[in-house]
Amino acid sequence: MRVANYYNNHDLRIEERPMPKIGPGELLIRVEASGICGSDVMEWYRLHKAPLILGHEVAGVVEDTGKDLNGYKKGMRVTLAHHVPCGLCHYCLSGHEAVCETLRKTNFDPGGFCEYLRLPRVNIEKGGVFILPEEVGFDEATLVEPLACVLRGQRIAGFKKGHSVLVIGSGIAGLLHILLARAHGAGVIVSTDIIEYRLKAALKFGADASIDAGEYKPDKLRSLNHGMLADLVIVTSGADSAIHQALGSVGLGGTILFFAPSSLNAKILISYNDLFWRNEITLTSSYAANPGEYQEALELISSKKVNVAPMITHRMGLAKISEGFRLVEEAGESIKVIIHPQL
Repeated sequence: MRVANYYNNHDLRIEERPMPKIGPGELLIRVEASGICGSDVMEWYRLHKAPLILGHEVAGVVEDTGKDLNGYKKGMRVTLAHHVPCGLCHYCLSGHEAVCETLRKTNFDPGGFCEYLRLPRVNIEKGGVFILPEEVGFDEATLVEPLACVLRGQRIAGFKKGHSVLVIGSGIAGLLHILLARAHGAGVIVSTDIIEYRLKAALKFGADASIDAGEYKPDKLRSLNHGMLADLVIVTSGADSAIHQALGSVGLGGTILFFAPSSLNAKILISYNDLFWRNEITLTSSYAANPGEYQEALELISSKKVNVAPMITHRMGLAKISEGFRLVEEAGESIKVIIHPQL
């Protein structure tokens, strides 16, 4: 089978590799669509593991089933979780599945940017397979994973109907946060970015206002939000300046959700008393999603309560994956880039 082997952001090679062999309780998946995530082009995070097959936003068809596996048959349309929590450890039982050791060890074999992958038994047993309803296409299904992560983030951050929201960074993660917050009854939603295309996209997907990050000041947020700062600030940009903007934009009793990693060695100096003392400010983060959040995300997409289809701007075959990585890394006039490994 063909795979796209990642050596660095500018060196992805189409290579041949044997078809994965499945064992008892496993699935062989024919990959029909695989989204390129912003983390896929985060080179500092990937290089020490290279070469490797990336791709974790996957939708496809069951090609074969291993022995002792009931409930699945060839031809089923599915989307998958590459990481799954054990559901039994201290962290899972306290609602922090994202730091579960099992979740951090599980993955696809070899990855989503190939024609076929093996889904290990643990992924299946721990709820990592989701049957697609007829109304959800493969391309839309690749957005189940990122939407599930967004869902988890807003839940951890304590989002409530009527909350004002500032989204810093209007790439795919920021836009999904806007869509979900709007679907769940947010009050004023303001977004920032440095790219005009994305500022316009933020308005299209539900922001009340979008502001060039280079010109943003907290007073602009106040002018749009009844004189107040934000109840919830969501940081989806890795720029150090985004973190500083978040710290200056959260209102009394508010929360900052750090949804994206920063630059590799970022260190931020905080004026502790000015920010925290008497202000009841919460700083939190989120990572990944649990199976229940995947299922909820799939239902939101299926019902069109969160309409992700207009976010897909580029579709291409496996042989053009280098172009797809370039589009995502440049962060210009693209939102979601989907790879079709069978083309």
